[in-house]
Amino acid sequence: MSQSIAVIVLAAGEGNRFRQIAGPDKDKLLADCTGRDGAVRSVIEQVLVNLPASLNQRVLVTTEARPQAMRMAQAYGCDVVSIESTGMGDSIAAGVAACPDADGWLIVLGDMPFILPSSIERVLAAMADEAVSVPVLNGEFGHPVGFGRGFGAQLQALIGDRGARPLFAQARVVEVAVDDPGVLWDVDVPEALVFK
Repeated sequence: MSQSIAVIVLAAGEGNRFRQIAGPDKDKLLADCTGRDGAVRSVIEQVLVNLPASLNQRVLVTTEARPQAMRMAQAYGCDVVSIESTGMGDSIAAGVAACPDADGWLIVLGDMPFILPSSIERVLAAMADEAVSVPVLNGEFGHPVGFGRGFGAQLQALIGDRGARPLFAQARVVEVAVDDPGVLWDVDVPEALVFK
């Protein structure tokens, strides 16, 4: 699917599990991690670096409490949508509403810095209007997840903490087999900043 796909980077969550261990003033998105390319960057910058250049319609959804993440996203060509909620459903809805005319939406989590760009490309390649495209490693669904154009209204209707997983039940799901542990690796605790 080579049309106009928008990437929505979700970066509004509070990261409570991370803060419980690292300290209340520690934002996991700004924590340093060594990417799979060997470079040390913040978690959110690593996520942005991994996005394919072909994705030029980029939206980062976050809260006013993250000015550094906003500046970083803008430096990587993202439009920034600021919301008050930290819920995943609210974030997805706001991101899709910011680019409702896209041909599809690739939902990327801001705390998953170790996804290989090639895995993202494979999910993009599998996207179709009426389908959900998801990477699969050892039978487990990962991220990012691509939603075809037909899901726009449903994505914009999401609310609260509930993400888009319930949409899988009524969709044609295209499973993209990958050999990439990064599709399952989120940074919920400080130990997860080191990829093994």
